[in-house]
Amino acid sequence: MNAESDERTGESAVGQEAELGSRAPEFIKSRRTLHLSWQVGVFVVGLAVVVAGVLMLVLPGPGWLVIFAGMAIWATEFVWAQLVLRWTKRKVTEAAQRALDPKVRRRNIILTTIGLVVVAVLLGVYLWKFGFVMPWKIDQ
Repeated sequence: MNAESDERTGESAVGQEAELGSRAPEFIKSRRTLHLSWQVGVFVVGLAVVVAGVLMLVLPGPGWLVIFAGMAIWATEFVWAQLVLRWTKRKVTEAAQRALDPKVRRRNIILTTIGLVVVAVLLGVYLWKFGFVMPWKIDQ
């Protein structure tokens, strides 16, 4: 029975995940207006963090990390965010497993080496043709 999967969530009983739904304290969930206010507050805080992460994609900062932190804030209250985070975790785990495959690692090392050789050759050709010229004038 432990190795079977749960039909509702698709999760196995061995790697049991947290239950979907609100993680608000019980006294907040028991009052409808308070719970709705709580959800609005969680949404606003999560939205602010996600917007900051999106801005950090073009500005200096850990953009994706902040976006996922905002999604984690939303996941404390909203089922859709919990499902998105589960899907993301599953995909990241699959990608990590693929990256550890010796064939994939060998291919990645070969492609990286070829890319570095191409960049070095292009840089060498540029320096041979134009020389080493600073883009600013230090002499003056």
